[in-house]
Amino acid sequence: MAELKKGSRVTGSERDELSTDLRSKYEQGSSIRELAESTGRSYGFVHRMLSESGVDLRGRGGATRGRKQEAS
Repeated sequence: MAELKKGSRVTGSERDELSTDLRSKYEQGSSIRELAESTGRSYGFVHRMLSESGVDLRGRGGATRGRKQEAS
């Protein structure tokens, strides 16, 4: 994936191509942060591109809290 000039507009076929590429990499397991870093764009830009392309975004990672166990 080519690194984009920060802040440059991405329109037309270039935007469609980028959207398809981002979607493919995200669905293969890349995180939004990884995609943002590899393209030189912001997290918000990549998130918006994925949302616009109809991707089902994954939940946040990290440790999750389970229900508290009641003491017997």
